[in-house]
Amino acid sequence: MDCRLWIIGAAFGKIVTSLVNDIIMPPIGLIIGGMDFKNLKYVLSEPVTEGGKVVAEGAAVNYGSFIQSLVDFLIIALAIFALVKGINAMKRKEEAAPATPTRTKEELLLTDIRDILKNRP
Repeated sequence: MDCRLWIIGAAFGKIVTSLVNDIIMPPIGLIIGGMDFKNLKYVLSEPVTEGGKVVAEGAAVNYGSFIQSLVDFLIIALAIFALVKGINAMKRKEEAAPATPTRTKEELLLTDIRDILKNRP
């Protein structure tokens, strides 16, 4: 794959992340009951606190962040796919366009001879 496509994909990163976080995910969260995907997690162990201070952090599987990243990836992949498909279509049109035939000197000379012979009585 061309390196330029990776650069374009990286450039879309912040825009796509904002699109997903600010436009796409809130309605989806509302549909599934007002949940925020970033906060979805499966808690394996609660944090240990002593005197109001956290002694040991809790362990959790943050599958909501994974879902968020997956949606980001799919949108970026779709945008790059559309871009590559468009570039390939343009290349095919260039290749399919008939080239103007160029005549060699011999062909031009033979054409002149033919025309002279045609006009002969």
